[in-house]
Amino acid sequence: MNQKNLKIILCVPRGFCAGVTRAIKTVEKAIEKYPSPVYVRHEIVHNKYVVEELKKKGAVFIEEIDAIPDQSVVIFSAHGVPENIKKWAERKRLTTIDATCPLVERAHLKAKSNYAKGVTTVLIGHKGHPEVIGTMGQVPAEAIILISSTDDIEKLNPGLRISYVTQTTLSVDETRDIINALKQKFPYLENSGDDNDICYATTNRQRAVKEIAGVCDMMLVVGSPNSSNSRRLAEVARKNGCPDTFLIQNDDDIDWNKLKDIDTLGITAGASAPEILIDNILKRAKNYFDITVENGSGKKEDLNFKLPKGLE
Repeated sequence: MNQKNLKIILCVPRGFCAGVTRAIKTVEKAIEKYPSPVYVRHEIVHNKYVVEELKKKGAVFIEEIDAIPDQSVVIFSAHGVPENIKKWAERKRLTTIDATCPLVERAHLKAKSNYAKGVTTVLIGHKGHPEVIGTMGQVPAEAIILISSTDDIEKLNPGLRISYVTQTTLSVDETRDIINALKQKFPYLENSGDDNDICYATTNRQRAVKEIAGVCDMMLVVGSPNSSNSRRLAEVARKNGCPDTFLIQNDDDIDWNKLKDIDTLGITAGASAPEILIDNILKRAKNYFDITVENGSGKKEDLNFKLPKGLE
C-alpha cells in the first residue's frame, strides 16, 4: 500500500543558539573539573531533554540556593540571576559559575548603568520568567518597572526619566509596537543603544518562521511549554499564515492522524531544543508517510560565546 506524500519544510535557523550551547558546555565542563555533585540552580535552559541528559552526566538541579550545602559548586542558568542570589552564594562560600547568556548580561549592564545615572529602567518582558526576575534583580526595586503590553504604558508617570531594556526572547513585532508607544509618551526617551535587546537567535528564528508559515498547512514548534522563545515562535506562525501550529516537546506529542489531512508540514525548534528531537520526528514520520524534506532559505548561525573563566 502506497503511503501518502508529505512535504516537510525545516526552518533555518532552528534549535540551539550560541547562549544555549555555551550554557550546556559550561555544565559539562564543570562536571569534568569539579568533584561530584555539581549543582545547577533552575533548569540550565528550558528543555526537558537537555536537563535529563545533563542529570545522567551528574548535574544536580535545584530551585534555590538554600538547598545546596555550603562550599559546594553551583552553576547559574543561562537566564541570569538577581544580585541577591549571588550575594547569598557568597555567604554560603559556594564556588559559583555564571552561565548567564552574554546577551542577557548586556541587559543587566544597561539596567545598572541606568541606575548609576539616576534613570529608571523600563523592562519590557513577561512577569515571572526567570530572565525577567534576573534582570529586575540587578537594581533596587524602585529603579526598574516591568511592562508587558502597550496598556501598561498608560500607568507610567509621564514625568519619569526612563530608558528601556527588553527580555531577549520576545516577539519582535509586538515589542516594536510597545517601544513605539513608549516613544510617543516619552518623546525624550533615553534610548538604551540598540532599538531592543531581543537576541539575534530569537529574531532569526522568528524571521524563518514567517518565511514558510504561509505555505504550510500545519507547523510544529519543538520546544518546552515554559520556553518563552518557543511560545513566541508558535504565535508568530499563527499570525503569519498558519493557524494550525502546535508547540510540542517531542515526537510523542504529535497527533499523527491529523497529519494525514495535510500536504505541507513546517517544523522549527526553539533556541533550547536540540536537533536530535527534529531527527526523531523525521524518522517517525517515515513510518506514516512518504516524506520529502526541504530546508528554508535562511542562513545557519556561526556565532560562538566563550565559556566562563576557568572552563575554557
